[in-house]
Amino acid sequence: MKRDVRILLLGEAQVGKTSLILSLVGEEFPEEVPPRAEEITIPADVTPEKVPTHIVDYSEAEQTEEELWDELHKANVVCVVYDVSEEATIEKIRTKWIPLVNGRTDGDPRVPIILVGNKSDLRPGGSMEAILPIMSQFPEIETCVECSAKNLRNISELFYYAQKAVLHPTAPLYDPTAKQLQPECAQALTRIFRLSDQDLDEMLSDQELNSFQKACFGHPLAPQALEDVKMVVSKNVVGGVQDGCLTLDGFLFLNTIFIQRGRHETTWTILRRFGYGDALQLTDDYLYPPLSVPPGCSAELNHFGYQFLQKVFEKHDQDHDGVLSPSELQNLFSVFPTSPWGPELSHTVCTAASGHLPLHGFLCQWTLVTYLDVRRCLGHLGYLGYPILFEQDSQTSAITVTREKRLDQEKGQTQRHVLLCEVVGAPGVGKSAFLQAFLGRSLGSQELPAEPSVYAINTVFVSGQEKYLILQEVDTDSLWDTTSDATCDVACLLYDRRDPESFEFCTGVYKQRYLDAQTPCLFIFSKSDLPEGMVTPGSSPAEFCRRHRLPAPISFSCINLDTSNTAVFSRLATMATFPHLVQAELHTTSWLRVMLGATGAALAAILSFSLYRVLVRSR
Repeated sequence: MKRDVRILLLGEAQVGKTSLILSLVGEEFPEEVPPRAEEITIPADVTPEKVPTHIVDYSEAEQTEEELWDELHKANVVCVVYDVSEEATIEKIRTKWIPLVNGRTDGDPRVPIILVGNKSDLRPGGSMEAILPIMSQFPEIETCVECSAKNLRNISELFYYAQKAVLHPTAPLYDPTAKQLQPECAQALTRIFRLSDQDLDEMLSDQELNSFQKACFGHPLAPQALEDVKMVVSKNVVGGVQDGCLTLDGFLFLNTIFIQRGRHETTWTILRRFGYGDALQLTDDYLYPPLSVPPGCSAELNHFGYQFLQKVFEKHDQDHDGVLSPSELQNLFSVFPTSPWGPELSHTVCTAASGHLPLHGFLCQWTLVTYLDVRRCLGHLGYLGYPILFEQDSQTSAITVTREKRLDQEKGQTQRHVLLCEVVGAPGVGKSAFLQAFLGRSLGSQELPAEPSVYAINTVFVSGQEKYLILQEVDTDSLWDTTSDATCDVACLLYDRRDPESFEFCTGVYKQRYLDAQTPCLFIFSKSDLPEGMVTPGSSPAEFCRRHRLPAPISFSCINLDTSNTAVFSRLATMATFPHLVQAELHTTSWLRVMLGATGAALAAILSFSLYRVLVRSR
């Protein structure tokens, strides 16, 4: 909604434009009227719509055509003033002033026009008979107000309607020629109806209507008012009321009636409450409320977010089988402009045997979106109507921003509930199979995905507490990008024990990417069900891990997902939660201790931590 309103008064000389402005400001008819009034600003606190209002007078004799052009471009609404007692001024509305207004704003949305019949004290019968054909000819005319600057009749009403034409315009809502809602308006109201239909029976019960009424206007309808509304609808729309409930056709009809009767501010109140702007699109202010996630911090859904999403899931699980079928998921996303999740979803989260989406997988996907792109999550929650349906100021109340990872490292423990594990390895070592195994799919049951996902998310338990663990398969090219930092909580370095080069690949990545970041790392050799290949001379993986103060490599097979195999995921999450405990698990006779014992205390004083890193890299 606009933050201020600029009203321009046009019309023939002597119709009373200046007198109308001075009568409004002085609350009495001026004894002396200047050729043109100076621009007037009315403060927000004394206007009906609570916005500052600027009133601009125009005098054809006092101003140039260029000044008129400039004022027309700045005006939000134009009041064309005529003298009800002078037929010639009425005819000039059609032949001069409206074409002039439309011509000066050519290419832009047409500015709304208010017809103002002044000097009604001189013609008691009014001029509406002559005005109605003009209003029918020009749909940009919002309304016509007859008033008297001399008697102060309808002066305040005139400027109220002018404000209203700007703040609650009719043109985006209604097509007066077709006498029906504009397509964009009908589409927006349909989405609002679907959000308000809590049981998805395609009708609004009395309870749902009152919840909607309270959300938009702050109070429910009285029982008799509800019955009166439904009676009006049932008399005018076939099928508008069924079983005592309001259907979509009935809901759209009600808003059409509001607009036709000049109460379009009612429809605008509904639209704006659900996030729509003047262009009948959800505004960025609504979809993306400000939320700062500083470097080193992350975003997670909190109990408000999970509670709301669980209700959304239960609402759309129409057959109550605990999963969302493709049609139920499509219905859920019908309030979005396009489906926000693609076909890779089934390879990112756990699904039921039928391939349908259970609540666990649904919440996992939302957790992943929140962690990776919190702005996108805010937008999705906005499309689902979170702030309205959950009675919150904005979607930010569903999000918690974690403390900086540096503080977690200082404390030796993280408070995060969502952890990121980067999965690194040479091509062919089984990274994708490893991600799918995390979702409970053995190698034999895995299908080649049409839309592969580089993420897999599931829950694991760490010290009795449930955590969300995200596995991310890191692109090989980005591993050697010196500008790409490791922002993960733990790294899984996957190699094939039959292929020594795959292990060398992992050691290079470790030194390049994770050593300086002090990221907990776990080496895992995949395909442990296959026979071990030829052992090459040189340092073994176990020896490398001992020298670099890393946990000993562990085995993993994607063929049989027994407890010994799936425990690796809990171990990764535990390392991410308690990074300082990784060192405690190592043998006390590390290579550094052996060196210190062999060369004496003098070497210990020289060997700084920086030199240690240099030595590590050299190996």
